[in-house]
Amino acid sequence: MQCTNESAAPAPETHEPLSTTEEVSRRVARGVTARIGTWPLQEAIWLRSLSLANRFRVIRTIDIAVHCFAERPFKAALSAAQRAVRGMCKARLLARYRTSRFMTVYGLTERGVAWLEERDVAAAASVRRVTDMTNPEHRLWAQFVTLCSEARGLEAMSEQELLQVLSTRLGSGDSAAQGLLQVATQPPGKRRLLNLRPDAAAFESDGVTWFEVDRSARGSDRAASLKSLVLSVGAATTLKPVLRRVVVYTRTERIKNRVLATLAGLAAETARHSLAEGRRRLVPTDGQQFEVWLTMEERLKDGRLRLVDLLAGHVMVQELPIWLPRVRMDGRGGFSTQGWFTDNYLPYRRPVSMPPWLHPTGLLIPGDGAARVDLDSRASPAGRK
Repeated sequence: MQCTNESAAPAPETHEPLSTTEEVSRRVARGVTARIGTWPLQEAIWLRSLSLANRFRVIRTIDIAVHCFAERPFKAALSAAQRAVRGMCKARLLARYRTSRFMTVYGLTERGVAWLEERDVAAAASVRRVTDMTNPEHRLWAQFVTLCSEARGLEAMSEQELLQVLSTRLGSGDSAAQGLLQVATQPPGKRRLLNLRPDAAAFESDGVTWFEVDRSARGSDRAASLKSLVLSVGAATTLKPVLRRVVVYTRTERIKNRVLATLAGLAAETARHSLAEGRRRLVPTDGQQFEVWLTMEERLKDGRLRLVDLLAGHVMVQELPIWLPRVRMDGRGGFSTQGWFTDNYLPYRRPVSMPPWLHPTGLLIPGDGAARVDLDSRASPAGRK
């Protein structure tokens, strides 16, 4: 049949094929799976996570989030860590436990040990040790700070790992091997010599960063130890690098206020000291940060000597990010995600005088981060006033 309408019907629209650029823009970003297959990626995550459980004996999900997914936003990192933990628990490589403070922790099983040994990693099960732990909160937060330092590219170790290094380098019979710093404390009515050890330590290009985790308020003895520690900033440690920073993490607002009061009293006390070589002054810079200035002799060109103040290091007080493990993926609870690696908070809040933190690079891309240092090297003072 012929069409009675003289006007021709419009031809159907034809869609031209998309260009390569448009196709790529419409694809869903695959992330790290664009460079590695799903199964090799899972094995890499499991290997890193189980090796972490073998290293620290007891871990949390947030430890895996820091160790494997620090480059991601917090909720994405936590979701990936939870998915990895579920898979390892289902395969019975990890065992789940609940502490007396209702914290969920994980230990390495015999099957997990066999899995690691198949991949040439020497390991030992930790489930028996974990069952004996009633409240390992202090230990868990100390290793969390250690992992945060490593995520920034620093060489870091917990107190237990530091003891092994001290024993290896100095010998188990040496009294100095019991601590990273030897100080004289003056609690009320007595004076004694102590070997102090940090809860965690990080080694940076200019010296050592010392971490303290305060879950409880300091008594007179511990407060005196803190004062002696702060007045040792700028001194060489038993491993030779100079102590440059002291970071005190507090669990509650009350504990933080007591630490700040102790440091404020020390700042007022040192401000009254007369000018002399070796004098250290604690100077507050803001509400929770202090600078330590060291008085040193400087020889002029004509042979005369003068006293100058050098910036020996910093002291920082921060709250433990106890809100991060409580974040729920569905938004319940209302806990904040602030303090993750996108902020200037972990492993410590960088002072203005220091360069900003580099962002972590991720699991499969080894990052340069901050330069790792030789523990036998010494650093020069950081500044001059």
